[in-house]
Parts: sequence; structure tokens; C-alpha cells
Amino acid sequence: MSTTDEMEDSSAPLIEHLAELRNRLIHSVVAFLIGMIICFTVATPIFNFLTNPLCSVLAERGQDCDLIFISPQEGFFVAIKVSLLGGFILSFPYIGLQMWRFVAPGLYKNEKGAFLPFMIASPFMFLLGASFAFFVVTPLAYDFFLGFQQFGGQGEAVAEGGANAAPLSVVFQGSAQEYLNLTIKFIVAFGLCFQLPVLLTLMGKAGLVSAEGLKSVRKYAVIAILVLAALVTPPDVITQIILFVVVYGLYEVSIFLVARVEVKREAKLRAEGYYDDEDEEEFDDPLMKEFDEDENEK
Repeated sequence: MSTTDEMEDSSAPLIEHLAELRNRLIHSVVAFLIGMIICFTVATPIFNFLTNPLCSVLAERGQDCDLIFISPQEGFFVAIKVSLLGGFILSFPYIGLQMWRFVAPGLYKNEKGAFLPFMIASPFMFLLGASFAFFVVTPLAYDFFLGFQQFGGQGEAVAEGGANAAPLSVVFQGSAQEYLNLTIKFIVAFGLCFQLPVLLTLMGKAGLVSAEGLKSVRKYAVIAILVLAALVTPPDVITQIILFVVVYGLYEVSIFLVARVEVKREAKLRAEGYYDDEDEEEFDDPLMKEFDEDENEK
């Protein structure tokens, strides 16, 4: 067979893989667009649901939950953002299925069994993080922010000349778009941070990280988590502390999960005869110790 024929034969599978990838991407995009259109038709109820944390905090303070549009096009962009978020959530299971169907044919049976649990755990952990952000973190954050309001009934300002001026009131009148941006930021940040155990456990299963290695860099991980908490959350101490505690807890959980993966992998290698204990026993041999001491003296 000539070199040209070999190149043509090798290029054929590549073209087939690219065509398969294109089809999977097209299906994923179509599913996302369908989900986005569905959410666009019910954008108002979805947005009303997303305002529950803010409205609950305002109701406790005896205030009305009235968000405003500060530009004519803001309502349209709010609906688009709600549709993007909802469309992604609705279509993610189908997109994950398309990714799995593209990757699965190239995996061995045991690799499929190892990889599939992580495909299932990833969306579950994202939803868990998003729920934690929406139902726990967001109300605490808005309660902290709204604590800086100033109500005129609490005091009077004295103008020049001694005349009593109207009491100063600085109260919340929120932009719907700004509120949505901040809420989505909370949801996405915590959803991604909750992927940490899935990512580190998968890397541990692939042999890229070890439990001892994660323990040895724990102090650097603490600094990295503090920086992350400062970057992805608004500048309030409460939210940053909550994110730090949660992510650091997930880091410790990841160390435990990676250690379990290592134990299982070692037990499997021993059972299959790939793991040899003679390498460890030879260091206990007196002759080997004597040889090492002679080498060190030289």
C-alpha cells in the first residue's frame, strides 16, 4: 500500500468523527434554542420566582417589592437573560446525553462504567450548588445589602438658617436587570464551585492527583479559595465567608473521595496481579540495606 493510500485511510475516521461531532453540536444547539423559546414565553413567571429572595427580605422590613426598568429596552434584555438561563437548564440533560454518545464509543466497558457516574453527578452537584445559593446565600446577601437603607422618619435634617428640612430617605429602588445579574452571578458561582469534588475525584481516578498531594497543598488551596470568594461574590463579608466555608468543605470532601478511589484502584491492581509487594519488601532486606549503606559511604 502506498503512502497516499495510508493517509486516505487514516483521514477517513477523522472525517467521520468530525461529522459526528458536528451532528451532536447541531442537536445540542437546537435543544438549547427550543428550551430558550419555551422559557421566553414564560419569562415573567420565572423572573417573579427569581425575585422571591429579595421580596421576602423586603416584606420583613415592611417594604414593597417593586423593581423598575431604567431604560426602555431593559425589559426585553431581562426576558432574554431569563430565557438563556432557563434554556440552558432545560436543555442540559439532552446536551449531556449528546456529549456522552459522542465520547462513549471510544471508551472501553470499564471506562464507561467509571466515567458515567461523573456525568450524572456533575449536573446534580450544579443544581445542589445553585439551590444552596438561591435559597440560603442570596437572602442573606440581600438582607445585608438592604441594611444600609436610611429612612427619613428616624431623624430630621436641619437646613441653613435653622429651618427644618424634609427628613432624608435613602431606600431601595432596584433595577430589574441589575438584580437579575447579581442573582445569576450567585447561582452560577456556587453551581460551579460545587463541581470541585466531581472534578478532583475524576482527576484522582485518572491518576492526575492524589490524596497526599491535595493534603500537601492545603494551605495554598485555602489562599486560592479566599481569592475565589473575593472575586465571584459581591464585596460583603458574609457571602464571602459562606462561599469560603462551603468550598473548603468541598475540598476536604474531595480529599476523602480521592483517597477512596486510590484504595479501590490499588485493591483492583492487587487482584489482577499488576501490583507487586516485592518492591516494598526488598527495602526491609538486611542485604539491601547493607548495600545501600555501602553506596552512601562511597
